[in-house]
Amino acid sequence: MKTIGLLGGMSWESTQSYYALINQGVKEALGGLHSARMLICSVDFAEIAELQLRNEWDQAGELLAAEALRLQQAGAELLLIGTNTMHKVAPAIEAAISIPLLHVADATAAALKAEGVQRAGLLGTAFTMEQAFYRERLAANGIEVITPEPAERADIHRIIFEELCLGELRDSSRQRLVQIIDALAAQGAAGIILGCTEIGLLVQQQDTPIRLFDTTRIHAQAAVAIALGR
Repeated sequence: MKTIGLLGGMSWESTQSYYALINQGVKEALGGLHSARMLICSVDFAEIAELQLRNEWDQAGELLAAEALRLQQAGAELLLIGTNTMHKVAPAIEAAISIPLLHVADATAAALKAEGVQRAGLLGTAFTMEQAFYRERLAANGIEVITPEPAERADIHRIIFEELCLGELRDSSRQRLVQIIDALAAQGAAGIILGCTEIGLLVQQQDTPIRLFDTTRIHAQAAVAIALGR
């Protein structure tokens, strides 16, 4: 079994989901008392969020690249970034390490294609929905992406940073996200990418008939498959 390195803490709420999902995947595959070989670096998200707000992505990339290298030096053989937004600095992280980086957008695109979904709605932080780094990665994998309207994007971003990253799960916010999902489906989205690792804590498949693709779950499952050589 390969040792998985998880660059987490962005936020810690989603990092604990990664930890649980990866270990559950290993247990399902191997049975008994098996669990994942993992190394986790949990950064202080307040520092990262401040760099995001100041548009200082290069500095954020340097910070995360240094932590990724520490994971590699500690024995990680595969790296995950436990956040969608910070894949914006994935090139800087990849340049600092020699172990493979499993990109969340690549894993998500593979899951979408496996289900025959070619056009998907994207929910995430404003950075993920509005900047090109994530949408272009999906497009390069053959997935057409549509995003919510500006006011809807603002609501999603607020819910993520002011509620979900603080561990708050509100029914009113769940209803708002489902409303936005319905609007994307009406525009032709055959599936919805939950492109923020916290959104899956609030909205789950039983909340909507529209097919949901939870990137945290997809990313974790792909990591387990690689770690186990499957």
